[in-house]
Amino acid sequence: MIQVLVIDDHALVREGLKRALMHDPKVKVIGEAASKKEAFAQIAHHNPDVIVIDLHLPDGSGLDIIRWARSNSKKIGIVVLTMSDMPEYIVASLDAGASAFVEKISPTSEVIAAIYHSAKAPLSFTTRRLSDVLAVKKERHGLTGREIEVLELLPLGETVTEMALNLFVSESTIKTHISAIYRKFEVNNRMQAINIARKKGLLK
Repeated sequence: MIQVLVIDDHALVREGLKRALMHDPKVKVIGEAASKKEAFAQIAHHNPDVIVIDLHLPDGSGLDIIRWARSNSKKIGIVVLTMSDMPEYIVASLDAGASAFVEKISPTSEVIAAIYHSAKAPLSFTTRRLSDVLAVKKERHGLTGREIEVLELLPLGETVTEMALNLFVSESTIKTHISAIYRKFEVNNRMQAINIARKKGLLK
Protein backbone atom coordinates (compact mmCIF):
# COMPACT_ATOMS: atom_id res chain seq x y z
CA MET A 1 0.00 0.00 0.00
CA ILE A 2 1.38 3.39 -1.05
CA GLN A 3 0.57 6.02 1.58
CA VAL A 4 0.00 9.44 0.01
CA LEU A 5 -0.19 12.97 1.40
CA VAL A 6 -1.98 15.56 -0.78
CA ILE A 7 -0.79 19.19 -0.65
CA ASP A 8 -2.90 21.79 -2.47
CA ASP A 9 -4.50 25.05 -1.38
CA HIS A 10 -7.80 24.29 -3.14
CA ALA A 11 -10.16 22.08 -1.14
CA LEU A 12 -11.97 20.94 -4.29
CA VAL A 13 -8.70 19.74 -5.82
CA ARG A 14 -7.74 17.84 -2.68
CA GLU A 15 -11.17 16.25 -2.41
CA GLY A 16 -11.28 15.35 -6.10
CA LEU A 17 -7.86 13.75 -5.97
CA LYS A 18 -8.73 11.80 -2.84
CA ARG A 19 -11.90 10.47 -4.48
CA ALA A 20 -10.00 9.49 -7.62
CA LEU A 21 -7.29 7.67 -5.68
CA MET A 22 -9.85 5.78 -3.59
CA HIS A 23 -10.50 3.54 -6.60
CA ASP A 24 -6.93 2.23 -6.61
CA PRO A 25 -6.47 -0.55 -4.03
CA LYS A 26 -2.71 0.06 -3.85
CA VAL A 27 -2.97 3.75 -2.94
CA LYS A 28 -4.22 5.28 0.31
CA VAL A 29 -4.47 9.00 1.09
CA ILE A 30 -3.41 9.38 4.72
CA GLY A 31 -3.50 13.16 5.03
CA GLU A 32 -3.73 16.54 3.35
CA ALA A 33 -2.41 20.07 3.69
CA ALA A 34 -3.42 23.44 2.26
CA SER A 35 -0.27 25.46 2.97
CA LYS A 36 3.49 25.21 3.46
CA LYS A 37 3.09 25.36 7.23
CA GLU A 38 0.56 22.53 7.25
CA ALA A 39 2.63 20.52 4.78
CA PHE A 40 5.76 20.56 6.95
CA ALA A 41 3.72 19.40 9.94
CA GLN A 42 1.78 16.72 8.05
CA ILE A 43 4.87 15.25 6.39
CA ALA A 44 6.67 15.06 9.73
CA HIS A 45 3.61 13.52 11.40
CA HIS A 46 2.54 10.98 8.76
CA ASN A 47 5.88 10.13 7.11
CA PRO A 48 4.12 9.36 3.78
CA ASP A 49 5.57 7.22 1.01
CA VAL A 50 4.59 9.84 -1.58
CA ILE A 51 3.50 13.46 -1.49
CA VAL A 52 1.43 14.97 -4.30
CA ILE A 53 2.04 18.71 -4.26
CA ASP A 54 1.10 21.90 -6.09
CA LEU A 55 3.85 24.47 -6.61
CA HIS A 56 1.68 27.47 -5.72
CA LEU A 57 0.62 27.70 -2.08
CA PRO A 58 -0.77 30.69 -0.15
CA ASP A 59 2.27 31.05 2.12
CA GLY A 60 5.03 30.30 -0.37
CA SER A 61 6.34 27.94 -3.01
CA GLY A 62 5.85 24.20 -3.06
CA LEU A 63 9.48 24.01 -4.19
CA ASP A 64 10.55 24.84 -0.64
CA ILE A 65 8.64 21.81 0.63
CA ILE A 66 10.14 19.61 -2.07
CA ARG A 67 13.68 20.66 -1.16
CA TRP A 68 13.02 20.17 2.54
CA ALA A 69 11.41 16.77 2.04
CA ARG A 70 14.18 15.57 -0.25
CA SER A 71 16.92 16.81 2.07
CA ASN A 72 15.33 14.80 4.87
CA SER A 73 14.63 11.62 2.89
CA LYS A 74 15.96 9.93 -0.22
CA LYS A 75 13.07 7.46 -0.07
CA ILE A 76 10.05 9.76 -0.22
CA GLY A 77 8.32 10.03 -3.58
CA ILE A 78 7.40 13.54 -4.71
CA VAL A 79 4.80 14.14 -7.43
CA VAL A 80 4.30 17.73 -8.59
CA LEU A 81 0.70 18.22 -9.73
CA THR A 82 0.13 21.75 -10.99
CA MET A 83 -1.49 23.96 -13.61
CA SER A 84 1.89 25.57 -14.38
CA ASP A 85 3.16 23.61 -17.36
CA MET A 86 6.02 25.95 -18.30
CA PRO A 87 9.32 24.08 -18.87
CA GLU A 88 10.97 26.30 -16.25
CA TYR A 89 8.64 24.93 -13.59
CA ILE A 90 9.40 21.38 -14.64
CA VAL A 91 13.14 21.99 -14.44
CA ALA A 92 12.77 23.72 -11.06
CA SER A 93 10.83 20.72 -9.77
CA LEU A 94 13.51 18.35 -11.04
CA ASP A 95 16.31 20.38 -9.49
CA ALA A 96 14.46 20.63 -6.17
CA GLY A 97 14.23 16.85 -5.91
CA ALA A 98 10.83 15.90 -7.33
CA SER A 99 10.23 12.40 -8.69
CA ALA A 100 7.53 13.26 -11.24
CA PHE A 101 5.75 16.22 -12.82
CA VAL A 102 2.12 15.99 -13.94
CA GLU A 103 -0.23 18.70 -15.20
CA LYS A 104 -3.60 19.02 -13.47
CA ILE A 105 -5.39 18.57 -16.78
CA SER A 106 -3.90 15.07 -17.10
CA PRO A 107 -6.10 11.99 -16.67
CA THR A 108 -6.20 10.28 -13.29
CA SER A 109 -4.34 7.31 -14.73
CA GLU A 110 -1.32 9.52 -15.35
CA VAL A 111 -1.35 10.81 -11.78
CA ILE A 112 -1.54 7.26 -10.44
CA ALA A 113 1.29 6.17 -12.73
CA ALA A 114 3.38 9.05 -11.38
CA ILE A 115 2.61 7.97 -7.81
CA TYR A 116 3.67 4.41 -8.59
CA HIS A 117 6.87 5.63 -10.23
CA SER A 118 7.68 7.95 -7.33
CA ALA A 119 7.17 5.23 -4.74
CA LYS A 120 9.39 2.80 -6.64
CA ALA A 121 12.10 5.17 -7.89
CA PRO A 122 11.93 8.41 -5.87
CA LEU A 123 15.30 9.69 -7.05
CA SER A 124 14.55 9.36 -10.76
CA PHE A 125 12.42 11.91 -12.60
CA THR A 126 9.61 11.36 -15.06
CA THR A 127 7.50 13.74 -17.13
CA ARG A 128 5.87 13.66 -20.55
CA ARG A 129 7.79 16.81 -21.49
CA LEU A 130 11.36 15.63 -20.98
CA SER A 131 12.52 17.25 -24.24
CA ASP A 132 11.41 20.64 -22.90
CA VAL A 133 13.38 20.03 -19.72
CA LEU A 134 16.54 19.27 -21.68
CA ALA A 135 16.08 22.40 -23.79
CA VAL A 136 15.77 24.64 -20.74
CA LYS A 137 18.81 23.08 -19.13
CA LYS A 138 20.82 23.81 -22.25
CA GLU A 139 19.72 27.46 -22.14
CA ARG A 140 21.04 27.73 -18.59
CA HIS A 141 24.64 27.37 -19.75
CA GLY A 142 25.36 24.44 -17.47
CA LEU A 143 23.98 25.93 -14.26
CA THR A 144 21.62 23.94 -12.07
CA GLY A 145 18.29 25.34 -10.97
CA ARG A 146 19.64 26.07 -7.49
CA GLU A 147 22.71 27.79 -8.94
CA ILE A 148 20.37 29.95 -11.03
CA GLU A 149 18.50 30.94 -7.88
CA VAL A 150 21.74 31.90 -6.15
CA LEU A 151 22.91 33.75 -9.25
CA GLU A 152 19.73 35.85 -9.24
CA LEU A 153 20.49 36.94 -5.67
CA LEU A 154 24.03 38.11 -6.43
CA PRO A 155 23.04 41.55 -7.86
CA LEU A 156 20.90 42.24 -4.78
CA GLY A 157 24.00 42.49 -2.61
CA GLU A 158 22.75 39.92 -0.12
CA THR A 159 25.23 38.29 2.23
CA VAL A 160 25.77 34.54 2.26
CA THR A 161 23.75 34.39 5.48
CA GLU A 162 20.82 36.25 3.90
CA MET A 163 20.88 34.01 0.84
CA ALA A 164 20.86 30.92 3.04
CA LEU A 165 17.82 32.18 4.94
CA ASN A 166 15.96 33.03 1.73
CA LEU A 167 16.60 29.63 0.14
CA PHE A 168 16.23 27.51 3.30
CA VAL A 169 19.73 26.03 3.04
CA SER A 170 22.98 26.27 5.00
CA GLU A 171 25.61 28.94 4.46
CA SER A 172 28.09 26.27 3.36
CA THR A 173 25.63 25.17 0.65
CA ILE A 174 25.37 28.75 -0.63
CA LYS A 175 29.17 29.03 -0.70
CA THR A 176 29.35 25.78 -2.67
CA HIS A 177 26.86 27.09 -5.24
CA ILE A 178 28.71 30.41 -5.58
CA SER A 179 31.99 28.56 -6.09
CA ALA A 180 30.34 26.42 -8.77
CA ILE A 181 29.05 29.53 -10.55
CA TYR A 182 32.50 31.13 -10.48
CA ARG A 183 34.07 27.93 -11.81
CA LYS A 184 31.57 27.51 -14.65
CA PHE A 185 31.83 31.17 -15.63
CA GLU A 186 35.63 31.15 -15.16
CA VAL A 187 35.55 34.22 -12.91
CA ASN A 188 36.89 35.10 -9.46
CA ASN A 189 34.34 37.43 -7.88
CA ARG A 190 30.70 38.40 -7.66
CA MET A 191 30.81 41.38 -10.02
CA GLN A 192 32.52 39.35 -12.74
CA ALA A 193 29.88 36.63 -12.36
CA ILE A 194 27.08 39.20 -12.63
CA ASN A 195 28.58 40.71 -15.78
CA ILE A 196 28.99 37.30 -17.44
CA ALA A 197 25.44 36.32 -16.48
CA ARG A 198 24.07 39.49 -18.05
CA LYS A 199 26.00 38.86 -21.26
CA LYS A 200 24.56 35.34 -21.39
CA GLY A 201 21.05 36.67 -20.81
CA LEU A 202 20.69 34.97 -17.43
CA LEU A 203 20.28 38.28 -15.61
CA LYS A 204 18.65 41.52 -16.69
